[in-house]
Amino acid sequence: MSKAAMKLYYCETLNPRKACAAARFLKADVEFVRVDLASGEQRTAKFLALNPNGKVPVLQDDAGTLWEANAIMCRLSDSVASDFWPHDHRQIDVLRWLSWDASHFTRHGATLWFETLIKPLFGGEPDVAVIEDAKTSFRLHGRVLDDHLAKNSVAVGKTLTVADFALAGALPFATAAGIPVAEFRHIQTWYGRLEELDAWRNPSRPKRAWAKAPFARVKGVGGTPPLSPRLHRSGQASSAIDPSSTLKMAAHAFAGRQCG
Repeated sequence: MSKAAMKLYYCETLNPRKACAAARFLKADVEFVRVDLASGEQRTAKFLALNPNGKVPVLQDDAGTLWEANAIMCRLSDSVASDFWPHDHRQIDVLRWLSWDASHFTRHGATLWFETLIKPLFGGEPDVAVIEDAKTSFRLHGRVLDDHLAKNSVAVGKTLTVADFALAGALPFATAAGIPVAEFRHIQTWYGRLEELDAWRNPSRPKRAWAKAPFARVKGVGGTPPLSPRLHRSGQASSAIDPSSTLKMAAHAFAGRQCG
């Protein structure tokens, strides 16, 4: 097998997930490299040379390294000459949704994900006040997106862009995390179309491999199995991991803010 053009360093958390999904969706020539956050791999000198922030995801190619998931999705798009990251009048609108999402939408979805699914793994109790505040904020801003999607099939233009993958970042865990997506019909319809994409459902390897995996999906996390820990090329199968480690790895990552 020839050497991949790029390496994508990831772990089982929200931001790396969308970068991996984008790589598969775009059929980019990428080698996935799992970073073991639990062992502190992200704090080693070798990894800090890739990203001084000590966070994943990181994309490495001949031009150097790039960190931050949204930027990585854009680079991946450019690498295959796709308009997933458009270079016309749509680009400003995509940037608007990326900025809005980080401040108002996935921000609150990620809070619910952490409080409900991750915090208990450390023996912590979910903070009811934080959860209710996050739900209130999610509903407030969810209405903005829902109204937009009532008139548009995707976030920007007529085809999927990085904005769609960013906006959907926390939604694979909506049911388990109590993210109130069910209250927004148009968001549900839009997200349902994303779930039809194998690249979105299975970010780091093809559906046939997941079907052969000798374990069930992570209990309580609807729709999306964990990413594979093995080194492998985009779209190629690799060995499964113990699903119990997935949320634990996510816990280490989120508690230490080791994803960007």
